[in-house]
Amino acid sequence: MKITRLAIPDVLRIEPRVFGDERGFFFESFHQARFEEAVGREVTFVQDNHSKSAHNVLRGLHYQIRQPQGKLVRVVAGSVFDVVVDLRRSSPTFGHWIGEVLSSENKAQIWVPEGFAHGFIVLSESAEFVYKTTDYYAPENERCIIWNDITLAIPWPGSPSPIVSVKDGNGSSFESAEIFD
Repeated sequence: MKITRLAIPDVLRIEPRVFGDERGFFFESFHQARFEEAVGREVTFVQDNHSKSAHNVLRGLHYQIRQPQGKLVRVVAGSVFDVVVDLRRSSPTFGHWIGEVLSSENKAQIWVPEGFAHGFIVLSESAEFVYKTTDYYAPENERCIIWNDITLAIPWPGSPSPIVSVKDGNGSSFESAEIFD
């Protein structure tokens, strides 16, 4: 397993060691002890989620202001451009974002710690996205920053008019978003 700290050091890219031959492949998609060693603390996951989205669907930028969720995300079919935004006011990378391509081919995962917003856009015909969370979904605590916020200025690949839900289309600006101390 190869673990890389990204430009925001608390965000990790995790690439498994894949064993393959003419029959197919095998890889360990999660190893608790190695994960916790990389993160530097104990982490308990309480919920697994799985979504399927069509080409050019953009989901995000989501977070929970109370009951914040750490997320371990990966793509099991297709490919996405995955985005993580630091919403921790006390962080030296507050307001910074990173973007990584996750795909069924590269099998990479991203660790999105608590205190971050997260979103992705589907690059392939469709994509299946799976992720573990450290707390339960709490709709009353869910917040959304608009995907095309001018302060964040994320250059989402693909069409300039992605397909978004009503909720995501009505997200707040970064400047007016509730953030973490």
